[in-house]
Amino acid sequence: MRFLKGHGTENDFVILPDPDGEIDLSAALVATICDRRSGIGADGVLRVVRTKLSPEVADQATTAEWFMDYRNADGSMAEMCGNGARVFGRYLVETGLAGEGEFDVATRGGVRRIRIEDNGDVSVDMGKPVIRGTSVTTVTGQEYEGVHVDIGNPHLACAIGDPVAQLDLTHQPGFDPGVFPRGVNIELFNAVGPSRAVMRVYERGSGETRSCGTGTVATAVAAAALAGETTGSWTIEVPGGTVVVTLDEETSYLTGPAVIIASGNLTLAE
Repeated sequence: MRFLKGHGTENDFVILPDPDGEIDLSAALVATICDRRSGIGADGVLRVVRTKLSPEVADQATTAEWFMDYRNADGSMAEMCGNGARVFGRYLVETGLAGEGEFDVATRGGVRRIRIEDNGDVSVDMGKPVIRGTSVTTVTGQEYEGVHVDIGNPHLACAIGDPVAQLDLTHQPGFDPGVFPRGVNIELFNAVGPSRAVMRVYERGSGETRSCGTGTVATAVAAAALAGETTGSWTIEVPGGTVVVTLDEETSYLTGPAVIIASGNLTLAE
């Protein structure tokens, strides 16, 4: 099985080219691939398959030729992954499956438009975030309130006074399963200046990651709400780097670096 590896602000992914939909990608195999000791190691897997061959998103085939079949590190399926979409877009362009400029990609969260910027960064239209109220998370006994943001997948973005660098995110933060029956991505952030925030994230199905694209959008939405705003550009610092989130009245955009770093043949077995 051929593979590539890439990352967007150190949110890393194994890419599995499967244009004809021939790979039986079980949850156990995904977990084995993503294991950082016995596998390749990654926050998730991006399977590259033609949209028309994927029944769950076949209705998007007239718009997007390629489907980003994204799996979390534990093998569970996810609706959307912002950094994954940017790495996916970089792969399509570098392999000639998509041209420079703009193109659409199918995801479980809907069609996403990807653009290669003049400086080489990759931007993805993340859709319009939806605020669904507030909820709370608990980290090592400390409760934090946050904003429930839907970006195709669920997020709880919490502005906190404690320095995020000092938080212990080695374990799943507590959350309300009545609000988030399928789990939730939890962002904790410090507003550190005008339109700027520092964020850490615990991702559903993956644990703490160095970055989370949809999470940075959720953080920008929550930070904007804290400032009494709904639009504008926000610079979000994550452990793996920096991205820019742009909010307008109709949608949101995530922009930052995305690179392919390796390729090879996968010989792992479940």
